[in-house]
Amino acid sequence: MTEDSSRPEDSRSRTWTVLELLRWTTDHFRQHGIESPRLDAEVLLTYALGIKRLELYLEFERPVMPEERARYREMIRRRVSERAPVSILVGEKEFWSHSFRVSSEVLTPRPDTETLVEGALVRMPDLDRGYRVLDLGTGSGAIAVSLAVERPEARVTATDLSPAALSVARQNAQNLKMEARIEFLEGDLFGPVSERCFDLVVSNPPYLARQDQLDLPPELGHEPEVALFGGEDGYSVLKPLSEQVFHRIKPGGWFLVEMDPGQVKTVSGWLLEQGMDSVEPLKDLAGRERVVACRRPQ
Repeated sequence: MTEDSSRPEDSRSRTWTVLELLRWTTDHFRQHGIESPRLDAEVLLTYALGIKRLELYLEFERPVMPEERARYREMIRRRVSERAPVSILVGEKEFWSHSFRVSSEVLTPRPDTETLVEGALVRMPDLDRGYRVLDLGTGSGAIAVSLAVERPEARVTATDLSPAALSVARQNAQNLKMEARIEFLEGDLFGPVSERCFDLVVSNPPYLARQDQLDLPPELGHEPEVALFGGEDGYSVLKPLSEQVFHRIKPGGWFLVEMDPGQVKTVSGWLLEQGMDSVEPLKDLAGRERVVACRRPQ
């Protein structure tokens, strides 16, 4: 560290407190166009110090030791120069009030996807019923595990094309003691589940359009493309999923799928054509139509 206090990422001679580091890092991130500079600074410093985020607020005057600053400096560097997401840097992401392990092999769970979980739970109102649930393209397992936690009698099947993603999902299920209630299968769309039918099918499939790739945040470059892009127009998974799901849902069962708000009208039309009813868009935290929910008629 330099003797003046303007560059704590380099300074090694003076003592820095938690609050001083947070203020500097927040300004540094803001100058480099980081979308949530204060939040990112807090999460990274919490990880570097090995404490919970609440403790950070109680220890603003705590001196940060050289080895802790070294860990913090490296994460700051990667966040700015590589645009590495905070979740990748710390190896975890909170979703549905639980901590999930993440890596570059899986899509980081987003707050918007909680809309999907919430909508699914509303359509499984009976806590004592043994619902059969399918999560297509489970990734980190965040959706499947969250549903299993909330519906203790449900039996969940989770599929993914990627063996590496399934490994992460299994670890998350084990961490939340749900491994005995979730079946993990490798394969594409409904291939791994043969002719089975379910009370509820959920999916957060790849739906970004490859043609829009240059306009996307650089942080997405650290996540698997197979989990992000649905072909040139974004529909290469949404379309076959919409066409096949009717026959994999029990009469009266539900299907919920996440997508870009601009895709809602098109996908809703496909689902109606296949015979689904009660087609309804569900809005995310920002008020955007993010999930389409629909039902197979009785």
